[in-house]
This record gives sequence, C-alpha cells and structure tokens, in this order.
Amino acid sequence: MDKDVIVIGGGPGGYVAAIRAAQLGLKVVVIEKDKFGGTCLNRGCIPTKALYREAEILNILKNIEDYGISVDSYKINVKKIQDRKNSIVSQLVSGIEQLMKANAVEVVYGRAELIDKNTVNVAIDNEEDRSFHGKNIIIATGSCPYIPDMPGKNLEGVITSDELLEFEEVPEELVVLGGGVIGMEFAGIFSAMGSKVTVIKASANMFPEEDSDIVKRFTASVKRKGIKLFASTKIKDIYRKENKIIIEIENSKGTSTVLADKILVSKGRRPVFSGLNLDRLGIKYNKKGIEVNENYETNIEGIYAIGDVNGITLLAHAASYQGVWVAEKIAGLETPKKASPVPNCIFVFPEIASIGLSEDKAKEKGIDYNVSKFMFGANGKALTLGETEGFVKIVSKASDNTILGVHIMGPHASDLIHEGALAVSNKLNLNHIKNTIHAHPTLAEAFSEAVLGLNCEAIHIANKKRNK
Repeated sequence: MDKDVIVIGGGPGGYVAAIRAAQLGLKVVVIEKDKFGGTCLNRGCIPTKALYREAEILNILKNIEDYGISVDSYKINVKKIQDRKNSIVSQLVSGIEQLMKANAVEVVYGRAELIDKNTVNVAIDNEEDRSFHGKNIIIATGSCPYIPDMPGKNLEGVITSDELLEFEEVPEELVVLGGGVIGMEFAGIFSAMGSKVTVIKASANMFPEEDSDIVKRFTASVKRKGIKLFASTKIKDIYRKENKIIIEIENSKGTSTVLADKILVSKGRRPVFSGLNLDRLGIKYNKKGIEVNENYETNIEGIYAIGDVNGITLLAHAASYQGVWVAEKIAGLETPKKASPVPNCIFVFPEIASIGLSEDKAKEKGIDYNVSKFMFGANGKALTLGETEGFVKIVSKASDNTILGVHIMGPHASDLIHEGALAVSNKLNLNHIKNTIHAHPTLAEAFSEAVLGLNCEAIHIANKKRNK
C-alpha cells in the first residue's frame, strides 16, 4: 500500500485527522478539491465571525453615548470589511498548508473517486489522473447549503449563505427564509449594518434544540432590536416586481406580503458525496449523510466518514473531534467508549451557547432534576461591559447535583460554555464547582453562582426556596 491513510477533504475534519494520523507515524495523503479549511474556514465559521465582529462594533457605536463617548459620524466601507474578512481566511488557509508540510502530509488538489476499498483516483486539472492505494480511507467531504423546491428559487437575489458572504453592498431589505442558527446569525449581522431584516420560518420554534427558556427570551430580544419575525408561516409565492422581490406569506393572521432586495435561503445543509461513487463500493447512505457506526466507520471495513458528511453533528469542532478519534483508532490507540457531548454556539446578539441536557429534555425523559439561573444583570463584569442581557442556566441531577446541562445567553457565551463542557463531560457536581475559586470580576462568576443556586447558596442573587 502507498499510504496508511487516504483523507478525502481538507476541512476541519479531514485536515485534523491527517495531522493526528501523521503525528502517530502513519503515512498520509490528503485530497482537496478546493481550499483547505472546508466550509468552516472559507464559507462559514471564520468569515461569518469576522462579519460578526464588525456588527458587534456597530452595535457598540449605536449606544456609544452610554459610555460617555460622543462620535459625530461613521460609515460602513464594505470593501474594507471584505478585505479584512478575506485576509483572515487567507492567513488561516496558509497556516493549514504549512501544518501539512510540517507534519509530512502529502497534499493533492483534485477530485477524488473511490475505485475500491483501498484505491482512490484523483482527477487533477490540466494534469494526468493519479491513483493512491491505502489501508484506510477517511471521507471528510462536508456539506453544502440546501435550497428546497420552492417558489422563486431561481430568481436573481435569492441566495444562500455562500453568496451573501460576498456581499458588495448592504441590502436595504434582507429577508431570511428558515431562521435557525445560520439564518439568525446573518440576521443579526446585517441588522447591525443597517438592513431592515425580516425572518420567515415555517416552524414555531427558532432553535428547536435549545432550551425553551433561552429561545423565549432570545425571541423577545430579537423583536426589541427591530428584526421582524414570522413564525409558523408558509411561503405562498416569491416573484420580482420592478427592483424588489415580493414574498407572499400566509399564517394564522392571514396573508400578507414582504419586500426584499435579497432573500437568504437558510433551510439547512446537505452532505456532499456526489462523484465519490459510493454505490460502486456499496457504501450505505441516506439523505442525512453516510451511515457510520460508533467509530465513524462505514459498512465497508477501513472506510470512515467524519464531519458533516455523516450527518451526525454539523459543527466544525465535532468534525475535528471525529477526525482525531478515527486517526487514533486506525493507529491502534484505545478510543473512548462514548463520544464527548458537543457544545453548541450560536453567534447572535446576545450570544447563545449550550451543552448537555436542557430542562425540556429532562422533563421529557422523566429525570428528577434541579435547575438554577443566574442573570448577567447581577454580574459586575457584565455591567462594566454594558452587556447585561441574558443568564446562565444549570440543569443538574436532583440526587447529587451532578451537572447535566449548561445553557447560556449573554456576553461571551461561546467562551463561557467550555466550563460547562468540562463539567458535563466529566460528570462534575455542585461541590466540584463550589471548591473552584472563580476570579473577580469576571463573567465566569455567573456560571459559579448559577451552580451554587442549585443548593440555594448563590451569593449575589436571591435564592429560590425550591429549584423547580
């Protein structure tokens, strides 16, 4: 065999798997059809967070007088925003390429096709095809935006997140179809930039996987910020009239129309594996992705599928975790019996992050639980930041207050959630957190206080006599 591992796809699953396999002494080749970093780095996590930062600054400027500062005027320079975003992406892509060299991973740019369980053919532009033979194959080809069969899907101005990231001007009116994590992130960003934003969602719940307490408060917060929300709403028709796109909608209040300059279709993502010839090898898959077992191995021994393409958890950090898991399994290391819980972060205003069991799920499962919340309005650091909206919510096992879930809406939720991740993953209880000193003044104190509230021991907020 030429290689120990053939990795198809250089996204956050593929390149991490390749590096870890190389660290363990395996001979590795990565086949990438475009750029390293996949959707996350090039068309997702990183570019959207660059724009999120722009929006964050704009939100501060809108309330700058609250800080005792006067700013006469400011304006948005879209070209500079795009240049900054693209520079960050280029720097990170280059960094991954350097990591490939540093770890002696062979890189081939082209389109991969499975020939048999040990052979991959690579079509390379303007060059002869190359074939690689390997003991193991890791498929890490990611996902792409999904546009369902819907009225007006082919109209000019009806776009996905890929196209919206490359905006050349801020749309006067932006309509988001679908909401959800991606849709609401863009809604917050463009609202801060001055767009009149409307979100139209077929279902009633904006974030079905999040704790309903978080969803309820965030929905109210979004409306206060001027974003229009239409939940449980059906699209009747979409068409252009003069320079505008017209969306006809229907819900319990009747029918009405919404105007748009751009429509972001945010209806989820679909796995990318066309052209790999899975059927030739008999690899099983469904509309959600390639089917795998607990070790992310397909029904064909030695062929694995990690990240978005297996449809388990469509998050970059989950893909990276799976990549390390598979690389270590291939190398003969003992892998955990069960995957770690995956934290979820939603970059909206304010941020949302969660891990583990929600209160809704605890009720549904009939678990005897305690719950506690600590509001950021009672946290000194949040007050100094001027970001007091939101709370930390803890769900624990009633018998011993082992932490089952952590749910945060508020400043730097995406950073704070990792203390929750450590607690949930390692089955820590109230006493473990109580005996860990939290620095003052920090946002992390809100986590500590929320945990202490499980036993009515919180200091900086009135404790309830009962936790639920």
